[in-house]
Amino acid sequence: MALGRRRPGPDPDHGSGISIGGNNNAPLQNVVGQNISHVHQSASVQGAVDVDAVRGLLAVFRADVDQNAADLQNVRVLRAMADTVDASLASPDTPEAGALRGIAAALPALVLGTAVQQGGESLANAIGGLLS
Repeated sequence: MALGRRRPGPDPDHGSGISIGGNNNAPLQNVVGQNISHVHQSASVQGAVDVDAVRGLLAVFRADVDQNAADLQNVRVLRAMADTVDASLASPDTPEAGALRGIAAALPALVLGTAVQQGGESLANAIGGLLS
């Protein structure tokens, strides 16, 4: 009887996909793969968000839109949405909830796959947190 270590076979080729192990809801995840580029991470807003936080994200989003305007198909719509959010936040009473809800719902689809996706999704999540 021969005792020894079993020789493992060749490692399977991972291709260009990624494998995420562990609890996907955890703050840290193990990522194994090849060609991991253009990876964006976002988190949903938990709890209430204040108006100043939304204003800060709005300023960053506007700067991103201005910087990438040449590559964006919906630049006018994105700027109009930013103006609407700004005007709503400037109202002395409560922000215009209906308009903000509509923007929070539509914005992620408009920025999907663009250079401003991360900022747009963050802004939409913050607006949702403001309204909750």
